Amino acid sequence: MRRSSVVVLIMSLLTTPVFDGVTFLGARSSAAQDELADPLYSQDQLDNLLAPIALYPDPLLAQVLLAATFVDQVDEAGRWVRANGPTDIDDQPWDVSVKAVAHYPAVLSMMADKLDWTTAIGQAYVNQSTDVMASVQRLRAMAKEQGQLVTTDEQEVLTDDGYVQIVPADPRYLYVPTYDPGVVFVQSVGVYGPAIVFGTGFLIGAWLNHDCDWHNHRVFYTGWQGPGWIARSRPYVRITNVYVNTGYTTVTVNRTVVHRTVNYPAINRYHSVHRNVTYNNLIRNRAFSPSPPPVTHRIINRNINTSDPRLDRYRGRDVRPKQEPERPPSPPVAQRPASPPRAGFEPQRAPRAPGRDEGGFDARVSGERGRASRAEAAHGQPSAPSRSKGSRPAPAPSGRIFDK
Repeated sequence: MRRSSVVVLIMSLLTTPVFDGVTFLGARSSAAQDELADPLYSQDQLDNLLAPIALYPDPLLAQVLLAATFVDQVDEAGRWVRANGPTDIDDQPWDVSVKAVAHYPAVLSMMADKLDWTTAIGQAYVNQSTDVMASVQRLRAMAKEQGQLVTTDEQEVLTDDGYVQIVPADPRYLYVPTYDPGVVFVQSVGVYGPAIVFGTGFLIGAWLNHDCDWHNHRVFYTGWQGPGWIARSRPYVRITNVYVNTGYTTVTVNRTVVHRTVNYPAINRYHSVHRNVTYNNLIRNRAFSPSPPPVTHRIINRNINTSDPRLDRYRGRDVRPKQEPERPPSPPVAQRPASPPRAGFEPQRAPRAPGRDEGGFDARVSGERGRASRAEAAHGQPSAPSRSKGSRPAPAPSGRIFDK
C-alpha cells in the first residue's frame, strides 16, 4: 500500500504543469496539452507582436512578458498610475511583475492602452515561451545587422554564445528605448543616425527582480544575486521583501489569460516587420473562441451592486418608459348654476388685462364730474339724498353706468 502511494506521488510530480521552467496558475487540461502540439502563432506573427518590446533591456523585458499574462491588473495599474502617479505602487494587490512595470509609466501606458496586444503577448508567452524568446533573439539579430543595435551610454549590447543581451549601462538608471519597428529592424543606419532614441532614465530598483535566461529560453528570478549588471547596480538598490523573497523563486504566470478573447483585426496593424502577415487565421482557432470569464472590478463591486438590473436602463439596454399605475377618474366637480341677469344691469364682461378702454372708463369725464361735485359742496348746495338699504339706482338712459 505504501509503495503504491509513492508511485502515485511520483507520477503526480512528473505531470505537474511546468513549461520551460515556468509554473502556471491552474491545471492544464488534456485539450490544452493538445493545443501546445502545434504553435498558435507563426514565427512571422510572433515577430510582429514582439517587435515593439524586443529591444527593451533584458530585466525590463522579463517583467513585461510576465505582466502581460495579468491583463486585468495591467488595466487597473494603468488607471491607478494615471490618477495617483508612482506613489504607493508597492502596496497594491497586483502581481510583482505588474508592480515592476508600473515603475516605468511609458511602458505601462502602452500595455494598458493596447489590451488586445497585451493579451496576445501574454497568451503567446504562456503557450509558446520558447518561441517567444527565439523571436526576440531573431529581431535583435536583425537590428544588430542593420547597425541599429549598438552599445551606448544608456545600454550595453553583449553577445554570449550567439545570444544578444541588452543590459543597463548605468548602474543607477534604466533607459527605455523608443524606436519605430518598421525602421529599426529592416533599414540600415542612414544620414539621420540610429533609429533608437532614449529619454529620461528611470531608477533601477528592487522591482527588477527577474531577468532573461536565453540559454534555457525562460524568465527566471534572480533574487538580486549574480554578475554583470546586477553586481554593478546592487550597491545602489534598496532591497525589500516586497520584491525579494523566497516566494518568487518559482516564477508564476497567469495561465487563464488564454481564455480571453482577442480582437485580432485590432492587432493586424502590427505588421511593420513582415508586411503581409495578419492574424486572421487565428479568428477561427477554437483556442481563442471561448467566451472569456466575466471581468470583475474590485473597487467598483465594493461600492455598488453591479448585478442590479436597474443599471441596464442607464446603459441604454432598456429604453422602455416606466409605466405609471392607472388611477381612477376623479369625480366631476359640481358646478354652481349661474344666476339670471338682473333687470337694468349689463352682464359682466370677462376679465382681461387692463387697457386704455377697459370698461368704457373715460378719465377726463370722471375728472370733470369730481370737480363739479366739489364746486357744489363749496357753494352749499344740498347733496344727493342717500339711498335706503336695498334701493337700486335707475338705469341710465344711455345704457352706460357712467355718463355726463
